[in-house]
Amino acid sequence: MIWLASLTILLPFLAAFAGMLGGPSLGRLLGSGGPLRNGPALIACAPAAVSLVLSAIVAFVVWQDPGARTGALTVIDTGSVPIRVGLQVDGLSAVVALMVCCVALAVQVYSVAYMDGDRRYSSYAAFVSLFTAAMLLVVFAGDLLVLYVGWEVMGICSYFLIGHHWEERANSRAAVKAFLVTRLGDVGFLIGIIVLGLSARTFEIHGVLTRVWTMPGSTLTIVALLLLAGVAGKSAQFPLHTWLPDAMAGPTPISALIHAATMVAAGIYVVARLYGVFAAAPGAPAVLGVIAVISMVGAALAALAQDDLKRVLAYSTISQLAVMGVALAVGAKSAAIFHLLTHGAFKALLFLAAGCVIATTGSTLLAKHGGLRRGMPITFWSMTVGFAALAGVPPFSGWFSKDSVIEAAQHAAFPTHPTAEASWFAYAPLDNGPAADTGVDRLVRLHGGPVWTYSSTPDLPHWTAWLIYLGLLLTVALTAAYAMRAWLMVFFGEQRGTYEVREPSKIMTWTAAAVAVPAAILGFFGLGAGELRPHLGPALIGVGLLIVGAGAVFLLWNRDPAADPAKALGALRRVFARGFYVDELYAMAIVRPVQALARGVVWFDRRGVDAAVVGSGRGARRLGGLLRIPQNGNAQAYLTGLLAGVAVITALVVIFR
Repeated sequence: MIWLASLTILLPFLAAFAGMLGGPSLGRLLGSGGPLRNGPALIACAPAAVSLVLSAIVAFVVWQDPGARTGALTVIDTGSVPIRVGLQVDGLSAVVALMVCCVALAVQVYSVAYMDGDRRYSSYAAFVSLFTAAMLLVVFAGDLLVLYVGWEVMGICSYFLIGHHWEERANSRAAVKAFLVTRLGDVGFLIGIIVLGLSARTFEIHGVLTRVWTMPGSTLTIVALLLLAGVAGKSAQFPLHTWLPDAMAGPTPISALIHAATMVAAGIYVVARLYGVFAAAPGAPAVLGVIAVISMVGAALAALAQDDLKRVLAYSTISQLAVMGVALAVGAKSAAIFHLLTHGAFKALLFLAAGCVIATTGSTLLAKHGGLRRGMPITFWSMTVGFAALAGVPPFSGWFSKDSVIEAAQHAAFPTHPTAEASWFAYAPLDNGPAADTGVDRLVRLHGGPVWTYSSTPDLPHWTAWLIYLGLLLTVALTAAYAMRAWLMVFFGEQRGTYEVREPSKIMTWTAAAVAVPAAILGFFGLGAGELRPHLGPALIGVGLLIVGAGAVFLLWNRDPAADPAKALGALRRVFARGFYVDELYAMAIVRPVQALARGVVWFDRRGVDAAVVGSGRGARRLGGLLRIPQNGNAQAYLTGLLAGVAVITALVVIFR
């Protein structure tokens, strides 16, 4: 099993290595005409397809025989806490890896047509492969430091891919911003990993989770908050969320990859992987919940007012990741991972379909779309499935996962009894020590069957639980509203442009259509777990809020199909569209003072340090100039000086004799 997981990671890495070193030359050897004639596409797509098959085998085996498998390639002796370079395969890692490979293959195939004619396609495809390998390393890592390696490789890949068209200043600035903001969070993440590993005397994830209950509560809280800093940066949560909307300047397939399968999904995955740390840390679930509520509601309001289709989807991702965050905060790990999987399907679909729309219209602005459903039927129905899943329309996948989160939040706000979680990807070992006494993760085996995890609300104040519940309900309505607005403005009304309405490349269109299948049906796979199965109360609440949000936007649009329903926001629209001016606040409070300080340092360096150095040099030159006068090499001057000296000495002797 471990060797299969290793190959799943290794194949995209080898594809990246081959693509970077010899993509064009290998392409000439491998290319044989047709849509993959450029060769680098074969180098990128074939390993991704094989990795998908291997990940499916791994997931099937774990589903048949739940349990954790670990394996070490080597152990590095550091003199204190050893580093175990190894992998861990269990239900959680297997199902997330399968999702990553599915989206990565779809992105690679889609990019063959989307990036057609790009002279740097080979390096682009190589970085996509490396991005995929890094995320798979995070997913399968059995050691915290190995996980951190994949975590940081994703950061550098995002920099290069967002800034792929670096000639355009918006792209290069977005790449730098994404890199710097996520690095800011990663500083805390690295410190948290080191403190956690040293406190547990091991960096092995399984060992950390089995020893977490022996650590002091203050240490756990510090560690959890430090880890949350990295999670907030990677998963674009408040206050480190500002990089993600700007990252839409990059190629649209990269947006699909980042939003659906890599980068932003990594933060939520790490919280779920190290959930025992967060659940046991006093105050950490409350902090996670508050951050998620701010991100969830704020990003949904921002999405409602955006003029750019890709920025609508970007703010949507921030909001949906926060939905997963509140699920984790209330103890519903299975619901959070379930929504991570369904979100990966429908958000990849939305970005790929958006790429088809942009390729046809030549613009990302909603004001330049409209009336596309007749000329682009495949894209229309594919994107309709994506928006329906995003809004939570039954029976599409997003409805199932969002309903499970609503139910978990409802139980946290109205505590009556523990919520039973049982799913093959939420498997946990039985040796969690004192965990059974905390009421957080009481593990029991029922008649030799699967492992059941009974999760009560982890150390969560009642006001926080209510804040999460109300924020989640508001977000459900807002999500339906901005999804309906984007759907209507893109596909209905009159055409607002001079372009020819037609489907783009068949590769792009049918790749999006293929991704629409899991976006539509993935939710049914949760019916086997009680806590993921829809229940009447939360389902009615979710559908009711869906009708309210989508219905309000439809009524506004129906009055004047040529107008933007967001105009009803009035003066608030500008506030929402600017993301509540968080960027401007950071510019005023951080960027400008740092720039002023830098200018002061430059001035002091020029007028102080440089002036002292240059002045010393000039003084030495002037002194040297004076001293060289008697050493000018003129014999007559030397003789004149000698005679003058003799005369002076003789006069002094005569006078003072």
